[in-house]
Amino acid sequence: MSRQIRSKVSSDGQLELSLADVEISAPGPDEVVVRVEAAPINPSDLGLLIGPADMAQARSSGTAQGPVVTAPIPSALIASQADRFDQSLPAGNEGAGVVVEAGSGEAAQALLGKTVAAIAREMYSQYRVINVAQCLELHEGTTAEQGASCFVNPLTVLGMVETMRLEGHTAIVHTAAASNLGQMLQKVCNDEGIDLVNVVRRPEHIELLQGIGAKYVCDTSADSFEDDLTKALIDTGATLAFDATGGGPLANQLLNCMELAAKAKNPGFNRYGSNVHKQVYIYGGLDTSPTVLHRTYGLAWGLGGWLLTPFLERIGPEATERLRQRVADEVTTTFASHYTAEVSLAEALDLDHIAVYNKRATGEKYLINPNKGLD
Repeated sequence: MSRQIRSKVSSDGQLELSLADVEISAPGPDEVVVRVEAAPINPSDLGLLIGPADMAQARSSGTAQGPVVTAPIPSALIASQADRFDQSLPAGNEGAGVVVEAGSGEAAQALLGKTVAAIAREMYSQYRVINVAQCLELHEGTTAEQGASCFVNPLTVLGMVETMRLEGHTAIVHTAAASNLGQMLQKVCNDEGIDLVNVVRRPEHIELLQGIGAKYVCDTSADSFEDDLTKALIDTGATLAFDATGGGPLANQLLNCMELAAKAKNPGFNRYGSNVHKQVYIYGGLDTSPTVLHRTYGLAWGLGGWLLTPFLERIGPEATERLRQRVADEVTTTFASHYTAEVSLAEALDLDHIAVYNKRATGEKYLINPNKGLD
């Protein structure tokens, strides 16, 4: 048996978080059983785990080892959850642990006793049966905690850089840049000589990024933000942005400042705006409000969504494996992650902990150890 976190939305608009015991089947020839020792709580996990529920009104019941959390979903947002009504869904996109049982196949047997990272969903579980293709063997000496965030953030970073090259851009703008992911991206850009314009939300994040080599950091809370951003875009020529916030006016500000930078380099009147294509990809939802656009930047622009899995499918298995191996090689350096707290499955459903990690604030990343306290 394996205990795991489950999330359910009822048709009357209530979120329920709970723990469930599930059977663990014997692994098939190309499968392994992983004892999960570390699984991060990423913003993408919170989309399933909590979704649009109003956690300010959350209530806890059950027991210390079997907590149940309920919270209402605002009436205007209930319909958006219709596809998952009354389904108890497991959560956790990625994690790491030790292979304790392996199928008969050669690749599975080779992982027996090894520490592996995996992107397999349902990782907020004590044990997971996982196909070997979803596993990444970690180098000897690398711990599960160090390897827990091997996939979502590192591969997203490398995917951003690959997207830049594939689409003919030469520099990148990134929002929520002081996050674990943002710091990884700065390190990769340092290594590869790519100009990166970092957009942060608090002045203290400027020093943090400058400490790891950032040249361009613009603070949205500063009165001079748009002027600072435009200057950085003129200097770097960045015409591609990845926006982790999603809602509000930020995407509009990015496009507008890109247009101002393009006009600064090629002044003159054009009724359709500059001919320089400006692209913003939304890849996160830190701000769940509507995306607001005021189209003052001509017609040579694009706004779209960017997801890791479709990108990896686009570049194919050979290129994906190359990126995966780079992550394994640099998981304790370039792609190192840092966590505020390590919690058990039950502790992850404590309202005080939820209040912290659901803020999705920089520097407050949580790690779940599903087997914490059971050794």
